[in-house]
Amino acid sequence: MTNTIETKGLTKRFGDLVAVDDLDLSIESGEVYGLLGPNGAGKTTVIRLLVGLSRPNEGSMTIFDRPAGHEDLSQRMGYMPQEEALYDMLTVDENLDLYGRLFALSPEDLERRKNETLNFVALEGRRRDLVYTLSGGMRHRVSLAIALLHEPEILFLDEPTVGVDPELRVSFWENFGKLKTSGKTVVITTHYMDEARNCDRIGLMHHGKLIAEGTPKEVIAMAGASDLEEAFLKIAYPKGRRDGP
Repeated sequence: MTNTIETKGLTKRFGDLVAVDDLDLSIESGEVYGLLGPNGAGKTTVIRLLVGLSRPNEGSMTIFDRPAGHEDLSQRMGYMPQEEALYDMLTVDENLDLYGRLFALSPEDLERRKNETLNFVALEGRRRDLVYTLSGGMRHRVSLAIALLHEPEILFLDEPTVGVDPELRVSFWENFGKLKTSGKTVVITTHYMDEARNCDRIGLMHHGKLIAEGTPKEVIAMAGASDLEEAFLKIAYPKGRRDGP
């Protein structure tokens, strides 16, 4: 496989806070890669750097062999932020229309992709509903549909399952598996350790650093743990001392 994403020495500071600390990543084409860690570990900052919403203080980032943030990449990437970028007083359909035009989809392609993405996230029956009337889980599904609308090759999904019920979480991961099957690369952040078993590879982050990487089974074995939550605690706090939240 070829690498879709590579970072070397990636560092981002906010004043005295080092949010991302000398991060080296290589993410292969067609894999589901999970960035795991507690809130404040630096996961969201990494995603924002990769999609071009923030600039690093040090290091390099390439996506499809181009510098991250390059204008040629915008059509090849989809981004689902942790905070929903939806317009409450528009319908589901109107939100998709707006983003489809921003992605310069033709009327024919936009209509086709609206049908496909709404079917994919099981919202085809709610397309005329105003967004503010939807449940939190349905809003998450609209956000995923928007991220998929322009048929990107790579998806950045920042905590997509936060606040959704267990049944919907299972549904989301089934969808992510389908995206992988279709050849897309998926980079997902989560602090739910139990979800990581669905990833091809994971990177554990703590205080901005990558502290372990591999398949879920490899990371568990590396730590001599029974599950990923125990593995994280053993790797992050080898002396059994917790030095942060």
